[in-house]
Amino acid sequence: MADILSHPTEPVEVKERRISELLEAMAKTGFQGRRLGEAFLAWKSMLRDEDCVVFFGMSGAMVPAGMRRVVAHLIEHRFVDVVVTTGANVFHDIHEALGGRHFLGSPNADDTLLFRHGIDRIYDVFAKEEEFRSVDRLIAELSRELSPGREYSSREIVAFLGEKLLERGAARDSLVVAAHRRGVPVFVPALGDSSVGIGLTLARREGHRVVVNQIKDVDEITQIVERAEKTGVVYIGGGVPKNFIQQTEVVASILGVDKGGHDYAVQFTTDAPHWGGLSGCTFEEAVSWGKVSPHSKKVQCFVDATIALPIVAHALNEVRESFRRKVPAFEWGEELELRWEPL
Repeated sequence: MADILSHPTEPVEVKERRISELLEAMAKTGFQGRRLGEAFLAWKSMLRDEDCVVFFGMSGAMVPAGMRRVVAHLIEHRFVDVVVTTGANVFHDIHEALGGRHFLGSPNADDTLLFRHGIDRIYDVFAKEEEFRSVDRLIAELSRELSPGREYSSREIVAFLGEKLLERGAARDSLVVAAHRRGVPVFVPALGDSSVGIGLTLARREGHRVVVNQIKDVDEITQIVERAEKTGVVYIGGGVPKNFIQQTEVVASILGVDKGGHDYAVQFTTDAPHWGGLSGCTFEEAVSWGKVSPHSKKVQCFVDATIALPIVAHALNEVRESFRRKVPAFEWGEELELRWEPL
């Protein structure tokens, strides 16, 4: 029993210091403050592991909530190597990259009045519906440059959009542009469930049929896991992005490449495990599926991601000189070639 009482908590002292130092101190406290500190330390461990490919799963309306520059920074400086997100986040990023804006609103607004004036509400954020529709039409227009009948993965669609945005002089604080520039694959496993899907549907109705093969997505992302020595995962929320990354370990195992589960796992979520949904399920539960290694460093912090992500990203930025000096590069062909290149 003496062993379990060998590490006393250490009260946080108020003083001038860096955010990274504050999170290290919080890791010696309790409750979700401690989990936030431990999540920072676990993510830092992934980035100090020279053999680890870091997957980043992001659900929720993080871009409308003001997180796009944070995520673009994570991509630009390779705090993450592979991104899985919703089509909505990609769409809202494109909207802002082209000069569109989201606006401070109120959750108590009269939604009938907003509808009459063409204003969409995302909790306490407002946006102009007509501006969204203009982006829908732009995506339809751009998609005409894609080859009809060819099967594209969502990764290829997002990379194409990033290239076109860059050609149009879109702001480099775009996560889609940053991913294109840095060679970071972005998968959207539910692409049709978004305005990107709406844009492709508009093109389809006009006779230009773009084929998005979501099973190709499963194959491509699984190949990354098969070729990686180690993998780490960071989840913002849960949903489809979380499971899409989690299941790669199972798919690889079925295909005869048993990696033993992800080696590091961090999640920031407001969902609770006792409801039985995947978004809140524990990493311990994931161990039973072979999705997370029993020996992994795993931390789940139950907190609003719009609070946690900027704090942890700033802390990682403060210590980034201590990270690995090489990052995974992906050469896409019939089979994926993964190699490590200087940052």
